Amino acid sequence: MQEDIDHRAVALVINTTKMTGRALKSAITKYLAHCRQKAKAPPTGRQTVRELVGQGQGVTNIEITDGNIRSFERVARKYGVDYALKKDREKPRYLVFFKAKDADALTAAFEEYTARSARREERRNTRREHRRETRTLTRPNAHRGLER
Repeated sequence: MQEDIDHRAVALVINTTKMTGRALKSAITKYLAHCRQKAKAPPTGRQTVRELVGQGQGVTNIEITDGNIRSFERVARKYGVDYALKKDREKPRYLVFFKAKDADALTAAFEEYTARSARREERRNTRREHRRETRTLTRPNAHRGLER
Protein backbone atom coordinates (compact mmCIF):
# COMPACT_ATOMS: atom_id res chain seq x y z
CA MET A 1 0.00 0.00 0.00
CA GLN A 2 2.89 2.35 0.73
CA GLU A 3 4.07 1.89 -2.86
CA ASP A 4 0.73 3.13 -4.17
CA ILE A 5 1.08 6.30 -2.15
CA ASP A 6 4.69 6.81 -3.21
CA HIS A 7 3.97 6.39 -6.92
CA ARG A 8 1.08 8.79 -7.37
CA ALA A 9 1.33 11.03 -10.38
CA VAL A 10 -0.52 14.11 -11.57
CA ALA A 11 -1.27 14.76 -15.21
CA LEU A 12 -1.01 18.47 -15.93
CA VAL A 13 -1.83 19.80 -19.40
CA ILE A 14 -0.44 23.19 -20.38
CA ASN A 15 -1.11 25.04 -23.62
CA THR A 16 1.94 27.15 -24.42
CA THR A 17 3.95 28.00 -27.49
CA LYS A 18 7.23 27.74 -25.64
CA MET A 19 7.64 25.69 -22.46
CA THR A 20 9.67 27.66 -19.98
CA GLY A 21 10.41 27.23 -16.32
CA ARG A 22 8.15 30.16 -15.49
CA ALA A 23 5.20 28.65 -17.37
CA LEU A 24 5.66 25.32 -15.59
CA LYS A 25 5.99 27.04 -12.21
CA SER A 26 2.84 29.08 -12.87
CA ALA A 27 0.85 25.97 -13.84
CA ILE A 28 1.96 24.03 -10.76
CA THR A 29 1.18 27.01 -8.50
CA LYS A 30 -2.32 27.28 -9.96
CA TYR A 31 -2.86 23.54 -9.52
CA LEU A 32 -1.77 23.64 -5.87
CA ALA A 33 -4.02 26.65 -5.20
CA HIS A 34 -6.92 24.72 -6.71
CA CYS A 35 -6.17 21.71 -4.48
CA ARG A 36 -6.06 23.90 -1.35
CA GLN A 37 -9.34 25.56 -2.26
CA LYS A 38 -10.98 22.18 -2.87
CA ALA A 39 -9.76 20.88 0.50
CA LYS A 40 -11.26 23.87 2.34
CA ALA A 41 -14.74 23.31 0.91
CA PRO A 42 -17.07 21.56 3.38
CA PRO A 43 -18.11 18.03 2.43
CA THR A 44 -21.50 17.55 0.79
CA GLY A 45 -23.88 14.63 0.48
CA ARG A 46 -23.36 11.58 2.69
CA GLN A 47 -21.05 12.24 5.62
CA THR A 48 -20.24 10.86 9.02
CA VAL A 49 -22.20 12.18 11.97
CA ARG A 50 -19.02 13.77 13.34
CA GLU A 51 -18.41 15.70 10.09
CA LEU A 52 -22.02 16.86 10.00
CA VAL A 53 -22.01 18.06 13.59
CA GLY A 54 -18.58 19.65 13.11
CA GLN A 55 -19.98 22.09 10.57
CA GLY A 56 -21.84 23.81 13.42
CA GLN A 57 -25.14 24.43 11.65
CA GLY A 58 -27.45 22.41 13.89
CA VAL A 59 -28.45 18.82 13.27
CA THR A 60 -31.85 17.13 13.38
CA ASN A 61 -32.81 13.54 12.63
CA ILE A 62 -35.60 11.28 11.40
CA GLU A 63 -36.08 7.55 11.64
CA ILE A 64 -36.41 5.16 8.69
CA THR A 65 -37.52 1.59 9.36
CA ASP A 66 -37.25 0.40 5.76
CA GLY A 67 -34.26 -1.82 5.04
CA ASN A 68 -33.91 -0.42 1.51
CA ILE A 69 -31.85 2.61 2.43
CA ARG A 70 -30.08 2.85 -0.96
CA SER A 71 -33.13 4.27 -2.67
CA PHE A 72 -33.31 6.99 0.00
CA GLU A 73 -29.65 7.82 -0.63
CA ARG A 74 -30.34 8.31 -4.35
CA VAL A 75 -33.19 10.70 -3.64
CA ALA A 76 -31.18 12.62 -1.01
CA ARG A 77 -28.31 13.08 -3.48
CA LYS A 78 -30.79 14.32 -6.08
CA TYR A 79 -32.00 17.04 -3.71
CA GLY A 80 -28.47 17.96 -2.55
CA VAL A 81 -29.06 17.20 1.11
CA ASP A 82 -26.13 16.86 3.51
CA TYR A 83 -26.93 13.81 5.64
CA ALA A 84 -25.44 11.07 7.78
CA LEU A 85 -26.83 7.57 8.36
CA LYS A 86 -26.61 5.68 11.62
CA LYS A 87 -27.88 2.12 11.93
CA ASP A 88 -29.55 1.21 15.21
CA ARG A 89 -28.13 -2.04 16.59
CA GLU A 90 -31.15 -3.14 18.65
CA LYS A 91 -33.92 -2.47 16.16
CA PRO A 92 -33.84 -2.78 12.35
CA ARG A 93 -34.00 0.94 11.67
CA TYR A 94 -31.83 3.80 10.44
CA LEU A 95 -31.47 7.28 11.86
CA VAL A 96 -30.93 9.95 9.22
CA PHE A 97 -29.16 13.03 10.58
CA PHE A 98 -29.27 16.19 8.48
CA LYS A 99 -28.59 19.89 8.76
CA ALA A 100 -31.42 21.99 10.12
CA LYS A 101 -31.20 24.32 7.10
CA ASP A 102 -31.84 21.34 4.79
CA ALA A 103 -35.15 20.48 6.48
CA ASP A 104 -37.32 21.61 3.55
CA ALA A 105 -35.19 19.81 0.98
CA LEU A 106 -35.15 16.67 3.12
CA THR A 107 -38.93 16.80 3.51
CA ALA A 108 -39.31 16.89 -0.27
CA ALA A 109 -36.75 14.10 -0.67
CA PHE A 110 -38.48 11.97 1.96
CA GLU A 111 -41.87 12.46 0.27
CA GLU A 112 -40.41 11.30 -3.04
CA TYR A 113 -38.75 8.35 -1.31
CA THR A 114 -42.03 7.23 0.31
CA ALA A 115 -43.86 7.63 -3.01
CA ARG A 116 -41.26 5.46 -4.74
CA SER A 117 -41.47 2.86 -1.98
CA ALA A 118 -45.26 2.77 -2.24
CA ARG A 119 -45.10 2.38 -6.04
CA ARG A 120 -42.53 -0.41 -5.71
CA GLU A 121 -44.69 -2.26 -3.18
CA GLU A 122 -47.76 -1.82 -5.37
CA ARG A 123 -45.92 -3.31 -8.36
CA ARG A 124 -44.77 -6.26 -6.25
CA ASN A 125 -48.33 -6.95 -5.11
CA THR A 126 -49.59 -6.68 -8.69
CA ARG A 127 -46.94 -9.17 -9.87
CA ARG A 128 -47.84 -11.59 -7.07
CA GLU A 129 -51.52 -11.42 -7.95
CA HIS A 130 -50.73 -11.94 -11.63
CA ARG A 131 -48.60 -15.00 -10.81
CA ARG A 132 -51.38 -16.46 -8.67
CA GLU A 133 -53.90 -15.95 -11.46
CA THR A 134 -51.67 -17.59 -14.06
CA ARG A 135 -50.97 -20.53 -11.73
CA THR A 136 -54.65 -21.15 -11.11
CA LEU A 137 -55.35 -20.97 -14.84
CA THR A 138 -52.58 -23.38 -15.81
CA ARG A 139 -52.99 -25.95 -13.04
CA PRO A 140 -56.25 -27.53 -14.25
CA ASN A 141 -54.68 -28.18 -17.68
CA ALA A 142 -51.30 -29.36 -16.41
CA HIS A 143 -52.31 -33.05 -16.57
CA ARG A 144 -53.08 -32.95 -20.32
CA GLY A 145 -49.43 -33.07 -21.32
CA LEU A 146 -48.94 -36.36 -19.41
CA GLU A 147 -51.88 -38.26 -21.03
CA ARG A 148 -51.41 -39.97 -24.38
